Amino acid sequence: MSLKRKLSMPYWCVANPVGDPFGPGVMERISSLEVTDILCGAKKDGLIDFTAAHDDDLVDWDPYHENDAEDDNSETYQTLQKIKDRLAKAKLGFKMIACDLHRNPVFRNGGISNPDPRIRLLAAKKVMRALRIGNFLGAEYFTYWVARDGFETQFAVPWGRNYEYIKDGLNLVTRYSRDKNLSIKQGTIENKPNEPRGEMYLPTVGHSLALIAKLESPDFWGVNPELLQHEQMTGLTGVQAACFAASQNKLFFLHVGNQKPNQFDNDNPVLIGIDGLKEFISILYALNNMGWDGYIEYDNHMLRSDTAVGKDNAVTLRRRFIELDVAAYRLAEQKANQLAADKEISRIQDKLWNLNTDLAKVLASGDYKKIAATSVDYNTVNSEALGIGDLDLLVNKKLLGI
Repeated sequence: MSLKRKLSMPYWCVANPVGDPFGPGVMERISSLEVTDILCGAKKDGLIDFTAAHDDDLVDWDPYHENDAEDDNSETYQTLQKIKDRLAKAKLGFKMIACDLHRNPVFRNGGISNPDPRIRLLAAKKVMRALRIGNFLGAEYFTYWVARDGFETQFAVPWGRNYEYIKDGLNLVTRYSRDKNLSIKQGTIENKPNEPRGEMYLPTVGHSLALIAKLESPDFWGVNPELLQHEQMTGLTGVQAACFAASQNKLFFLHVGNQKPNQFDNDNPVLIGIDGLKEFISILYALNNMGWDGYIEYDNHMLRSDTAVGKDNAVTLRRRFIELDVAAYRLAEQKANQLAADKEISRIQDKLWNLNTDLAKVLASGDYKKIAATSVDYNTVNSEALGIGDLDLLVNKKLLGI
């Protein structure tokens, strides 16, 4: 199967001035309209198909004017209208909206999970405003990134109630989107193990899917894991996370970047960094073979070492960042497609996966009487070598072009 997936480059990736805990951003900040122009240029060049944003990436939040996005006379509305017009002219689709509940200090102890109902109310109103902004721009998805919904000390958490608060917040998204007949038809959870909090309430894809099963409308919700970053921050594997979600029909789209396992959130561009090439290609390869038909959205930023000060650099380097990120993804995608079409690899896999089909049918039937009446020779099975190392060496040769 040869696929060329559609790509989304969000506002937050392009706008990032690339600071870190030890130093401020290097590049000059640019306005959301300037980011829009860069993204529209990338669409014109055939690099991307969609974009996405947090509400605060587009316009500032004023908690004392919660309806400013609908006020024709407000600066907020006028900025959103200009963004919408420019996206429409470029035919660049706005695919996803997220609500920023991490930058404003009022949410320092959480947004929708905050134990203070006053802050949860602010978060709920901000979420509804973000949904309205997404609807204005035609967004199909709303994403809940866990943000600051976590903890550093166990005894400060109202355990049990904290998950009820999260469910309340996500159920509100579903009800509001459906009752208001918004363009947003589905939501996703983007899990993360830690950072910016010491620990998160939804650290893995599995946690997210378990919580989704308890929501009022589980069909509305899926996941968009950030791979390789979030799973591999704690040594888990991205391919398992993606494939498990896809097998449950809950992988709505995929956030991508690169990560060295067991480190802080590197957020490197695709394939860039010390590790990750084989792992990332394996994710695309596996999803192709599973018939997953979603799209890819970037969630990373350029290397801080590759930034530079100056107004000209603020635009040209961001444009180059998009070009490099897209080129790296397409390189990995091309290799994944080649591996999927490779007959040598398929022959070995067939021997591993498709032996004894009659026995497989007996097990799949679930008929315990047939299962009990069927036998295999233990010594024969136990004496057979699998040759998985040979398969992996063959894959490595293909990856290296040898």
